[in-house]
Amino acid sequence: MNMDASNLPKGWCCTSLENIASWGSGGTPSRNVERYFQGTIPWVKTGELEGKYIRKTEEHISEDALKNSSAKIFPKGSVGIAMYGATIGKLSIWGIDASTNQACAVGIPNEAINNEFLYYYLLSERQNLIKAGKGGAQPNLSQGIIKEWPINLPPHSEQHRIVAKIEELFSELDKGIENLKTAQAQLKVYRQALLKHAFEGKLTAQWRAENQDKLETAAALLKRIQQERAQCYQQQLKSPSVPLLQRGKTTSAAAASVPPFEKGGLGGISGGRRNLKPKAPKPLPPLTAEELAELPELPEGWGWIKFGELCEKIFDGTHFSPKSFPTGKYKYITAKNIKEGRLDLSNITYLDEDAHREIYSRCDVQFNDVLYIKDGATTGIAVVNKLEEEFSLLSSVGVFRFPKSAVIPEYAAYFLNSNVTRHRMLKEVAGVAITRLTLVKLNRAGFALASLGEQQQIVQELDSKLSEVDQLEQTITTSLQQAEALRQSILKKAFSGQLVPQDPHDEPASALLARIKAARATAEKNSAVRQRSKRG
Repeated sequence: MNMDASNLPKGWCCTSLENIASWGSGGTPSRNVERYFQGTIPWVKTGELEGKYIRKTEEHISEDALKNSSAKIFPKGSVGIAMYGATIGKLSIWGIDASTNQACAVGIPNEAINNEFLYYYLLSERQNLIKAGKGGAQPNLSQGIIKEWPINLPPHSEQHRIVAKIEELFSELDKGIENLKTAQAQLKVYRQALLKHAFEGKLTAQWRAENQDKLETAAALLKRIQQERAQCYQQQLKSPSVPLLQRGKTTSAAAASVPPFEKGGLGGISGGRRNLKPKAPKPLPPLTAEELAELPELPEGWGWIKFGELCEKIFDGTHFSPKSFPTGKYKYITAKNIKEGRLDLSNITYLDEDAHREIYSRCDVQFNDVLYIKDGATTGIAVVNKLEEEFSLLSSVGVFRFPKSAVIPEYAAYFLNSNVTRHRMLKEVAGVAITRLTLVKLNRAGFALASLGEQQQIVQELDSKLSEVDQLEQTITTSLQQAEALRQSILKKAFSGQLVPQDPHDEPASALLARIKAARATAEKNSAVRQRSKRG
């Protein structure tokens, strides 16, 4: 920020940061010398530049470390700013005498500037300073850039008035932000309480009591699913593709005769290794008494059933990394695209025809399948697929395909997104570099099955109540963004002379700078005379 000199408020002047503070940086003593980090001198790392003041540090160095490195002590009241790395632009006022490392530039303010005024000015200029940094993916500031950075300097008395006004307004703003964040946290708790109650049967207790005679029990529902699955298997055995194998044709020959996707066939089957004959359904053993004892109690008529007993199919995406493109026909969906309650297609990539066909031949995601993150830091998030087009999937995402006659996909997604389910599933993750849930574990995990009618009621209740929560959360998010914009507006007004009125009796900043410059020149001259006297 630098206004034209003719537009400056009365008493202000334009100068550079070099003229209002003495700038330097620190250093890192050798980590190979253990005693260097066993001292009592606070040593600031740029990651610790969080609040307005820094009053304690994680590490301390010794006097020896100071002598044998470029580290130096900066006095209380100095202002430090991170010059590079992930923390670039972060800043704090030294609340103690402390040393720092080479990634931090520290200014010791002279009499021309109030250190809190300097802090707030640098805060207002943070994004501009980062943009001015040189480098590639991570820009670097230098002391040269910082020293040459312009500042519109008001009279010293006005600086104090500006700081007082900023802190008054920021205090009110911070209270509002704190209240908004409290409400935000409470909404998250309420959201999970709704989901917990839904899958304990509490949300629909009255409805269930009023409709008890119309409800199909989970046991009856499961039996019907198994019967339908057996009938489906028998129908598949009679389908045209099976006799190809029974008449002596090889699997390869059978595969070659299958119509492609474009003509409505199975397509994508290659190499002759995939047998077209359907597998007979093999029911999984039910949950044991020990497993059931660890699960929450369900209402009468509900039942805990393994996903593998219930689902038509559980699978995941490709286990290799195909080449992707910024545009194309077939979307390539990974864990980063799955958010709770929605598919985020804002950062999507695409695959070519060949790669997609190879993946889709074993991972044919359909409309209303439930997508579930099974690998990585966001494991446990589920969403119902509402895309009616074909797309490819990475193995970090699993797919649950439920029988339409037994499970509403939105009910299943709500169940998977509840913290109770998520915490239970996360206990099963394995791996070091990347934690993951295997398909075997997904098949064996328990699912709270209610009657189809009650599932519909639960989904309606949750859709209604959580829609209100979503609206409130969006309102809070917007308010927080507006609060941050207001913070920047306050700073902009402060450093353009619009936040507090000017006082014509204040000593102009230019006069103060001139006195400081003259005093410095006199001091340097006297020092030179003393040095000559010593040599003489």
